[in-house]
Amino acid sequence: MTADPVPSDHRRRHDIDALRALAFLFVILYHVGMYYVADWPWHLKSPHTAEWLQWPMRILNLWRMDLVFLISGVSLGFLSRGQGTWGLLRSRGLRLMLPLAFGMAVIVPYQAYAQGVANGLVAPGFGAFLLRYLSMGQPWPKQAFDGAEFGITWNHLWYLPYLFTYTALVALTLPLWKSAAGQRLRAAFNGLRGWKLLLLPVVPLLVFTMLLASRFQATHNLVRDYHLHSLYFTMFLYGYWMGVDTGVWKELERLRRVSLALAVAVIAAFIALRAGMKSPPSGLPMDTLRMLYLWLAVATILGHGHRYLNRPWPWLRWANESVYPWYVLHQTLIIAGVVLLAPLALGPVVEPALLVALTLLGCWLLTDGLIRRTNLLRPLFGLKLRQRAATSSAARKQGLRPERGLRSPSPRA
Repeated sequence: MTADPVPSDHRRRHDIDALRALAFLFVILYHVGMYYVADWPWHLKSPHTAEWLQWPMRILNLWRMDLVFLISGVSLGFLSRGQGTWGLLRSRGLRLMLPLAFGMAVIVPYQAYAQGVANGLVAPGFGAFLLRYLSMGQPWPKQAFDGAEFGITWNHLWYLPYLFTYTALVALTLPLWKSAAGQRLRAAFNGLRGWKLLLLPVVPLLVFTMLLASRFQATHNLVRDYHLHSLYFTMFLYGYWMGVDTGVWKELERLRRVSLALAVAVIAAFIALRAGMKSPPSGLPMDTLRMLYLWLAVATILGHGHRYLNRPWPWLRWANESVYPWYVLHQTLIIAGVVLLAPLALGPVVEPALLVALTLLGCWLLTDGLIRRTNLLRPLFGLKLRQRAATSSAARKQGLRPERGLRSPSPRA
């Protein structure tokens, strides 16, 4: 087993970049689905809720964020090779916590306002709501909006503090991971082959679920979310260990058809057993099926991604720089779209189609038309500053003229 150095541009992991973009696209579609799925609480709910949506949403929900955290761990595996503890904390803190603060102050408040108005617990008038929301000086009525008990909420941006926490944990323990014992642990994981790679990573996930799932329900508030932390951080570590290793990725690619067949069989068994239950599934058999499906689905996606997506797609540079702003913007745009479309009573087919279209269009217009073009906004959405002006100034000082028709490529988000 060998580990590659950080790849140059012609060897960069295009599959990871592509999977990151596609994973966040699924997040957008999932959040649109949350407006329509029956019996699942969300900020607003459609009068056209559908029970049939529960199963596709559940099948997606069992692995969607676990995949995102694993991909984030892979990215850290590359970044940590060139930076120390404080460099990682500084760079990741700026890229994660600044957009979080900006998002909570500017992007998310409309979600809380729309939910509070819909619940009849917030008076109409967004300006007055925003002043009170940002002052955090007055308590909100209970159940006014998700997070009302804290006075302010991060709603869908919960991923950012979770990711920074996991990144900080790894960064602060870098000497451990780079020690002989840490390297042996990484090598043991990356050395898994065949059935061991498809089954052994499930064991920690299953143990954590058995110990924590019944005691700690998902909260997304960072505190006492121990079950989700145990799953997400484990997947994050798997990605961090896999990082630049070549052997484990080739093995996932080789096993992609086997993992797909097993994932289908496991989720079919889960659905068959769950369909006959009146209460949510619990117990060792159901927990085993859920964790098996989680890892097999992720392994299938990684294997097929490495086989078919690891190439410099024309859209990939744009996607790399767009995915972060789209993530920050999308749920507020969904809520705004709901407020706009609901009074029109367009029905359960036209309305969701228009809602998806408006959300994607809004993300594209704001990102490409404004955010990516404005250095003042770029860091607030997790993007690096554009360097073209500085490069041109340096060239002029040296008496050089940039060739006409050539532009420096935009830096990667």
